[in-house]
Amino acid sequence: MTMTEENATPEQAAVDDLVEAGLLDELMARVDSGEVQLTGEGGFLPAMIKAVLERGLAAELTGHLGYEKGDPAGRGSPNSRNGSTPKTIATEVGDVALATPRDRAGSFEPRLVPKGARRVGGLDEMIISLYAGGMTVRDIQAHLARTIGTELSHETISKITDAVLEEVKAWQSRPLEELYPIVYLDALVVKVRDGHQVRNKAAHIAVGVDLDGIKHVLGIWVQATEGAKFWAGVCAELANRGVKDVLIVCCDGLTGFPEAIEATWPRATVQTCVVHLIRASMRFVSYKDRKRVAAALKAIYTAPTADAAEAALLDFAESELGQRYPATVSTWTAAWERFIPFLEFPPELRRVIYTTNAIESLNHQLRKIIKNRGHFPSDDAVIKLLWLAIRDIEDKRARQRAAEAGKPRNERKAAGHLVEGATTHGWKAALGALALAYPDRLTGRI
Repeated sequence: MTMTEENATPEQAAVDDLVEAGLLDELMARVDSGEVQLTGEGGFLPAMIKAVLERGLAAELTGHLGYEKGDPAGRGSPNSRNGSTPKTIATEVGDVALATPRDRAGSFEPRLVPKGARRVGGLDEMIISLYAGGMTVRDIQAHLARTIGTELSHETISKITDAVLEEVKAWQSRPLEELYPIVYLDALVVKVRDGHQVRNKAAHIAVGVDLDGIKHVLGIWVQATEGAKFWAGVCAELANRGVKDVLIVCCDGLTGFPEAIEATWPRATVQTCVVHLIRASMRFVSYKDRKRVAAALKAIYTAPTADAAEAALLDFAESELGQRYPATVSTWTAAWERFIPFLEFPPELRRVIYTTNAIESLNHQLRKIIKNRGHFPSDDAVIKLLWLAIRDIEDKRARQRAAEAGKPRNERKAAGHLVEGATTHGWKAALGALALAYPDRLTGRI
């Protein structure tokens, strides 16, 4: 017996039996000839599902009544079969018209297709997956009608996607670790309807690195108010969820955020993302000078000490390039106090806090998903989609890795964790540097 046969599920084994018997070959030959269609109205798969469900419902009713149809044992029974009720349900392969059996007492409650159910067979999961992939409700409506012939209303699809809101709320309020050595924060710009107008808002995503170097998405917040008040609320929420200390917070310059961090965790170090700082300062530089300016700036952020970095910045400011691009110099000068904590750390730790790449790679994937949407109806809709998208991306990658399990490493092509559950590269060396920099706060924890 091969490894594939040993690990086959009962479902796969049943399919294999059909293949070996030649039944699938016969079916596909009839499909290819146009004699049979697989999905849609009158299709083979909806007809198969109808037969399976009606047989299952009949078996349920038999179990409920206690005797088979036509069995003399049922004579004189206080309850009996009473025909059927027509019902149409939506499935992954199209609409299916069922004859749902009834009993005279009206006490039969089917479990296979419960009363009131209008969808079965994973259709809800399909809709949520399409939504997580960036399709709008109207896109999904048209896609289902076109591909499987199922007509669902705008309101029904909205209700299906809204059903995950309770999961989102539970995730957004789940308990967190007491200590995160490093927290990264970055933002996406999204369009959200606010009253009668649509305006740009920032959806902020926080990623925390735990003591094992594993990354976790701590939460998603859509900025509804300006500056300090909003960030005070975010920090208070994290503290209420159990975060008692943070060593380093790496972010782009956000008004009011450093102050909120320091008010909540007074000993936390707020570090400007160096890559963001470089990008912001290079914005003013013409293409022909970019390489020379980039080389001059590198001397600043790779300097061994703050004094050496300040000297390098001064040299650049007084150079011909610095005189040509004073806005580049002022960008570094304005961010200086939030940049120099980076220079106090050894190279092993600098490599970890140099950039918010941990979130930027995630945001790159999320931008692909939201780029085709005109706008979101509310802040909650933004959080719902981003959460679903993160879950969907990680689930797909996990399935790809599972499919390649057992293969030699050089033959595996599946991507690792995007963010949630990913291991920070070079973490052991970085943790050693953190232990030296913050001995009193890590003692007894590692």
